[in-house]
Amino acid sequence: MSEKKNKSKRKEETKEKKGLTKKQRSRIYTALFLLAVLILFIVNNSGNEPKEGPLPPNYTTASTHPTAPDFTLPTPDGKKIKLSDYRGKVVILDFWATWCPPCRRGIPDLIDLKKRYGDKGLEIIGISLDEITRGTQAQVIPFMKNYGINYPIVFGNMQIVQNFGGIRSIPTSFVIDKDGKIIANFVGLRPEQDYEALVKKALGIK
Repeated sequence: MSEKKNKSKRKEETKEKKGLTKKQRSRIYTALFLLAVLILFIVNNSGNEPKEGPLPPNYTTASTHPTAPDFTLPTPDGKKIKLSDYRGKVVILDFWATWCPPCRRGIPDLIDLKKRYGDKGLEIIGISLDEITRGTQAQVIPFMKNYGINYPIVFGNMQIVQNFGGIRSIPTSFVIDKDGKIIANFVGLRPEQDYEALVKKALGIK
């Protein structure tokens, strides 16, 4: 009788060795739970980034598109440019600086857009942040001549940076329709085609 009990006990011990212990099963369940959480996080954060960046918090929101804050800023030759004077035109505002490599790469595209759509109602205003970022305002005029910039440039200040939502990286651009409403906000360098599609639509060009 004792021998049968010993055999039964040995069989149970063998089964326990082959199977998983309670502690091991607990660790596996915990690991599977953490893996599921990690997968959900990756899925929720792996979507395409929106083309439009965040809009300034102080815009009026009476319509679908917010109104661009008005400004009056100096040009390198001492004149003044007021945004509201361009009502009736489609305007691209480009926040940039001479020391910014992506800004430099994007400027030829803006020059080309001005050449092709300037006489159809497009204006581009480059807002230089040289002075308030690195004190390189003196480089703007030579830069304009070197690149052959064919659209107006103004010197930006902290007020306009804040009015347009706090520009945190350049280039940052805003596309404004004929009614002064912002229809797109791009953060970072964008291909010319992105601007062209919006400009053509805003100008009513097929």
